[in-house]
Amino acid sequence: MKANRLSRRNFLRSSGVMLALPLLDSTLPGALAADKAAAPRRRMVAVTQTLGMHAPLFFPEQPGRDYTLSPYLEPLKEFRDDITVFSGVSHPQAGGGHQAAVSFLTGAQHAGTDWFRNSISLDQVIAERMEAETRFPSLSVGFSNLSWTRFGVQIPAEASAARLYARLFLAGSPEELRTQVRRLRDGQSIMDNVRDGAKRLQTDLGKEDREKLDDYFESVREVEQRLHRAEEWAKKPKPTVTVPQPQDIASGNDILGKTQQLIDVIHLALQTDSTRVVTLSMGGMASVLAVPGVTQGWHDLSHHGNEPRKIAELRILETAIMKTVGYLLGKLKGTREEGETLLDRTLVLFGSNMGNASSHETSNLPVLLVGGGFKHGAHLAFDRKNNTPLCNVYLSMLHRLGLEVKSFGSSTGTIRGLDMK
Repeated sequence: MKANRLSRRNFLRSSGVMLALPLLDSTLPGALAADKAAAPRRRMVAVTQTLGMHAPLFFPEQPGRDYTLSPYLEPLKEFRDDITVFSGVSHPQAGGGHQAAVSFLTGAQHAGTDWFRNSISLDQVIAERMEAETRFPSLSVGFSNLSWTRFGVQIPAEASAARLYARLFLAGSPEELRTQVRRLRDGQSIMDNVRDGAKRLQTDLGKEDREKLDDYFESVREVEQRLHRAEEWAKKPKPTVTVPQPQDIASGNDILGKTQQLIDVIHLALQTDSTRVVTLSMGGMASVLAVPGVTQGWHDLSHHGNEPRKIAELRILETAIMKTVGYLLGKLKGTREEGETLLDRTLVLFGSNMGNASSHETSNLPVLLVGGGFKHGAHLAFDRKNNTPLCNVYLSMLHRLGLEVKSFGSSTGTIRGLDMK
């Protein structure tokens, strides 16, 4: 192929229908194809729900590779070789019970105290390194907030699959696009004015204040760069997808149905390389979820006090949650990219900020890590009384994604027993 070489942005036209071509190895110029082969795109999806998982039904009894699937892992049996199960991991001194949810992806200590201030979440560390590569550096999705900036500011989550789809794939009118670009440019000019005004103060400041101002300038530069990148992306067409925009489920109790809708859109976002970093939170704490056999609120069931009837219903509900996780894994494993599956290239983290929600314990957290190029298939069992920092798992994830950071949160090193392929 010469002048008519196909590219990523070529389209097939037939009967008035336009379809975007998938990324094909044969359509890439030699140097680019070699580069793609050398550095495949890596992604991360973090999924959580805030009410723990009933430990006797979640954790396998045996450590190592020959463990028997627990009842909650049975719905994921087809992915067994893609999964590492962790026990005996947590965030040291997380505290806070329910309030520890804000620390699940940060590892920040003493949640719920008057002096608590959160730190940057795992997804945002990754997004900062990857933000120039995709239209959306990250997506925060679901019914509670998992994502926190470097300055401890919460990033709101999108709970509507329809709005998320529109943001990702629907083009605005020419006038709307012009307005968007104008607002972005206005933001850049405001940042210029703020920076220029601050510089005039610099000569009158002491050493400590000048250092603070230097940090401030760095933050301003980062915002300016993001505004510039956003302006460039605003001028480019959004990906074309053949899947129609979903209609949001009306029932507020059908949390798992809504979650599946969000998963469908997340899958499209990853498949079109619109983003490489996603957080997904399941909600509905006080709701009686629309799951056959469940008659009591999720929160009440999780606080079962070892009452057999409540545990029986909790098992039905939490099994449905695990099937929803399996739905996500199936979407990723069923999608091919350059000879691998999307799951091969996507680290999927599933867990909760509480171990035993009935007693508000934040130790021995239920955690799974799936896909993404690790050697999986084992239950890595650590001391359930003197837990290993969950941030050690996070540090291993960061290294797998090519971020050679020395530490993250409360990490003491990478997690023992989890090796890259």
